[in-house]
Amino acid sequence: MKRMELLLLGLLVGGLIGLVLVALFAPVSGEAFRKRLKSSYKETLADARQASLKRQAELEAELARLQKKA
Repeated sequence: MKRMELLLLGLLVGGLIGLVLVALFAPVSGEAFRKRLKSSYKETLADARQASLKRQAELEAELARLQKKA
């Protein structure tokens, strides 16, 4: 479990460092960058929600199947 926590922490820190570097060296204005970042965030969030709903449906189907066996 500790290895997973360290991995997640590393990914988070790396992502934040990458975000700062992109913000500093981006060839677009700050406003355009923020708009693009916000759009990308919303798209990623929608994809994550969709994947979550799909996985939830899979787990519910598996639970129903296991309950029928018992």
